[in-house]
Amino acid sequence: MKSNADEMKESRLAWQLHVEATNEQFETDEITLGPWTSYSLRHDPKHMAFVLSRYKFCAKMLSGKGRVLEVGCGDAFGAPIVAQEVDHLHCLDWEERNISGNRRRLSCIKNITFETADVSSSSVKGKYDAIFNIDVIEHLEPDFEKSFMNNMVGCLSENGVMIVGTPNESASQYATHRSDHQHINLKNEKTLRQLFSNYFHNTFMFSMNDEVVHTGYSPMAHYLFAIGVVRK
Repeated sequence: MKSNADEMKESRLAWQLHVEATNEQFETDEITLGPWTSYSLRHDPKHMAFVLSRYKFCAKMLSGKGRVLEVGCGDAFGAPIVAQEVDHLHCLDWEERNISGNRRRLSCIKNITFETADVSSSSVKGKYDAIFNIDVIEHLEPDFEKSFMNNMVGCLSENGVMIVGTPNESASQYATHRSDHQHINLKNEKTLRQLFSNYFHNTFMFSMNDEVVHTGYSPMAHYLFAIGVVRK
């Protein structure tokens, strides 16, 4: 049997190894959350898991791409997940307060850049291998939808891919009061597919409930993804 002294010695050694193993984490500069994410943490923290899972889906779909554009990045909570899978991620948002905050908070991630731009009213400079936006199109005035889509598709490379994620119109009856008033351009599976068919030869639809992506019965999905491949 081990003596008390031996047990205490082993305990001290285990603690020392733990401290040494975690020094790197404790020495890392902390990153402040942005305004949208801070609000979620205070009022609906589980929503943060949903947002991150949507970004993970985009990251997996776009893995290995070179130049990727996110339109409507907000406070860029999920942008590092996509940046981990692509060569360079350029993020746009119309709100300068978001962009300035993103540049400050995420300066440590070297393959992300940020720019203030309103894609619904102005074209995008350069060409990109892929474009995505998450929780954007439902906030867009319907009259601006055509120019929004034209400007995004216009900066895609010949074989580029575009992903749009948005809440399902059929789930709007369960939306919070805030979401219900902000979501002015909701889509269902049929209308989102029709929108993409105007711009792409191939459209692939996915459904999502909480963190689970699937191809099940779309009217029962809370969230939808459309992936457009080979632009017209």
